[in-house]
Amino acid sequence: MSDGQIILSKYHNAPVITGFIDGKMEFLSFDRKSQVHEVYLGKVDHIVKNLNAAFIRYGQDSIGYLSLQNISNVCVTNRNIEEKAALKSGDEVIVQIESEAIKSKKSKLTTSMSISGKYSVITLGRSGVGASLKLNDAKRKALIDITKPVFESTLERFQREKNLSFSAGLIVRTNAVDIPEESYISAITEDIAECLMRISLILTEGRKRTIYSLLYSPENSSLDKARAFLRNRGITDFEVIEDTGIHGINSKIDSLRQNKIWLKSGAFLIIEQLESFNAIDVNTGKAIKGKKDISMAVNLEAADEIMRQVRLRNLTGMILIDFINMKDEKNYEILIGHMTELCRKDPIHTNFVDVTGLGIMELTRNKNDKSLKEILQEVENAVDNR
Repeated sequence: MSDGQIILSKYHNAPVITGFIDGKMEFLSFDRKSQVHEVYLGKVDHIVKNLNAAFIRYGQDSIGYLSLQNISNVCVTNRNIEEKAALKSGDEVIVQIESEAIKSKKSKLTTSMSISGKYSVITLGRSGVGASLKLNDAKRKALIDITKPVFESTLERFQREKNLSFSAGLIVRTNAVDIPEESYISAITEDIAECLMRISLILTEGRKRTIYSLLYSPENSSLDKARAFLRNRGITDFEVIEDTGIHGINSKIDSLRQNKIWLKSGAFLIIEQLESFNAIDVNTGKAIKGKKDISMAVNLEAADEIMRQVRLRNLTGMILIDFINMKDEKNYEILIGHMTELCRKDPIHTNFVDVTGLGIMELTRNKNDKSLKEILQEVENAVDNR
């Protein structure tokens, strides 16, 4: 069994949580206040028709971007609107922050707010029941079949009792597989009910509170995330310790600033974090070029390290990877299968898209927070301003 550790440390006096598996850092999170997933009562500042978007002020000095493509009418609190009716300047609307403001980019907002429980995630304005893509197909189907009637009956009861008409969809989380079979129905029902109660309270409070009120803030610490990360990799017996300096946490974080990463084989990666996409190049470097299937071996090794770097640096959006060219098409199929499996294990939804005609692999990774590069800039600016 793999050995796991969670180490509580500091980087320039900023609290940081790291997770190690067999002595290698696999998880990194700065324990910082984030607005992501917070829910506010905002006000439409103005509409930009050619962008099909509204700019919503959710604080005196905070304004965000809201796409008008899918607006949940139940989130408009100052008037009743029909499905697909347009928002107007001055409308009061409940919004959730999908991503924080970065440089000149405004916060991204949504009315399809998601509330997470221990075993489920419920999203307003969606429909249907799904399960985490990290689970195999057979397990996903089994969980969906069991959970769907439970969710539909619980949702119907809440709509009737709370006199709120809203649609919602559900995703069963990965750790639902840990629920004993004999207690699954009761555990998932309780979890669904808690999420729906939270959504009902947000919608009710949104009609009573003043503009710019914070209606919901998720409680999900970096330590909880680190524990979940290790458990999802089959490690249940791990220790949480204070950093004594012997693990070299600061130097390991500093190394994540570098764009050149050496692999054990002697090959290396070049990672460029650009404004509109992330580019990763795999090079044979000092790897033994005469060795049989060296390209395949290096590419598989590189794939593992690429996903580790993507996770630790929190690279999101479009990720383009230029692997070493291989002559055998079967090797490409193996590499794609391996990368697809690595994507499924990522805590953040990551999707294999395609391999272009030029042999560039395309991935997309959901935006969940600022990148490590942006967080480190904030940490250092805070130190400089003291």
